[in-house]
Amino acid sequence: MDYHEDEEKFKDLLNQEYTWPAQYLFKFIVKEATADDITSLFDKSVDISQKPSTGGKYISFSIRSTMTNAEEILKIYNEASKIPGIIAL
Repeated sequence: MDYHEDEEKFKDLLNQEYTWPAQYLFKFIVKEATADDITSLFDKSVDISQKPSTGGKYISFSIRSTMTNAEEILKIYNEASKIPGIIAL
């Protein structure tokens, strides 16, 4: 299975689960140095909460945002995947 097939399956699941527009919760873990890269993916009006790891090397983000469709969610995940060392939950 290739990346595009996985992306289409995820998009289908999103469309089955949500009625658009809908609130969607993104969860990411990044190194402290790339924290601004995550927040730059979102409009300033979204609800962003962050929590540093015990050692302070990493920050976990929970970001709740109103999304208009599945493609918008995929676009954010694709942009986030360019951030070095990111973990998307």
